[in-house]
Amino acid sequence: MAKHGKKYLAALAKVDLDKEYSAREAVALAKETSITKFDSTVEVHMRTTLDSRQSDQQLRDVVVLPHGLGKTVRVLVFAQGEGAAAARAGGADLVADDDETLKQIEGGALDFDVAIATPDAMGKVGRLGRVLGPRGLMPNPKAGTVVSAQDMERAIKEAKAGRVEFRLDKSNNIHVSIGKVSFDAEKLYENYVALLDAINKSRPSGAKGNFVKRITVTTTMGPGVKADPNEHIEGAG
Repeated sequence: MAKHGKKYLAALAKVDLDKEYSAREAVALAKETSITKFDSTVEVHMRTTLDSRQSDQQLRDVVVLPHGLGKTVRVLVFAQGEGAAAARAGGADLVADDDETLKQIEGGALDFDVAIATPDAMGKVGRLGRVLGPRGLMPNPKAGTVVSAQDMERAIKEAKAGRVEFRLDKSNNIHVSIGKVSFDAEKLYENYVALLDAINKSRPSGAKGNFVKRITVTTTMGPGVKADPNEHIEGAG
């Protein structure tokens, strides 16, 4: 087991590792036990009973967190013509409507957090799959990042406001950021509830009973705090 410093051990001493706290308590305790000098990210980790290999147990969707993520979100848009004009008017940080920009992206030279595309640009975007895919930046209709020129402004606004994608990973877990330690505890709690509401709404048809087995709230390098998985998640039993 890795050796932990005094600050971590002091923070850990405040957490009852056997207890499942209420959501409000878990979020407040994770905030309180953050040990970094920088403004840590608050994360929610969920262990599920789903099997990502089964088509009726897939889980992937987006949620707009009411208080955002507390960071500046850089948005890149793949589009041409009307779509590119709508992207510039809608506040996109970067617009990839020429081969030079596409080459820069392929070389990993551009820094952005969210990629949005119009349907007619997806042919070119597909060639960048090996660059965008591993970073979770591939535009996808299910994630609300493939949109028409008419919907472009709304999509950019949501991305910058704190739209977060959540999805089941290969280990059947879900990992999502819900804000920063500097956030008021109540705002973190409201972001947490919004996330769990969205996960409820995205419940796969093949999910049995309460498909979320365990929830842990944590901060960068801080101890994990267990939250009651039966609170805010429907279908227990």
